[in-house]
Amino acid sequence: MSRVLLSLAVLAVFLLCLYGMWRGWQNRKRRQADLPEFPAPPAEPGATVLETTGVYVGTTIGDNWQDRVAVGDVGHRAEGTLRLTERGVLVERAGASPLWIPADRVEGARTARGLAGKVMTADGLLVVRWQLGDRVFDTGFRGDDKDVYEQWVQALGGKR
Repeated sequence: MSRVLLSLAVLAVFLLCLYGMWRGWQNRKRRQADLPEFPAPPAEPGATVLETTGVYVGTTIGDNWQDRVAVGDVGHRAEGTLRLTERGVLVERAGASPLWIPADRVEGARTARGLAGKVMTADGLLVVRWQLGDRVFDTGFRGDDKDVYEQWVQALGGKR
């Protein structure tokens, strides 16, 4: 009998934790309801300048590397391809909508240790900083080949 009660208690704690995470995500979405709508990718994004594959980690607001954007499916991690084109940065994600960052909105790029709850070794993530309206965002991507990060940082670093 005590094993059954212990099992039920563990199950109840587990379900309570799941409920708490769900409530937290819903509250975050409610707090971020005033975010501007993210731009849709153009039909023709232009010629590809750089491209790498890996995992889209997420997009955060401003300098807070933990404040993940939860609106729409922007907050969902997914395997994907990161493309720098003549007109902007395109993140094509498996199982999620693409994320488009127009070139005139890019403020720069850097490598980072962590973003949106994902912590890596030093310089494990490529982070693109961009602006939409009066809000600044950081979009993180963990590439399969980290040797290309310097090319990305140089290509996007001078953009304003």
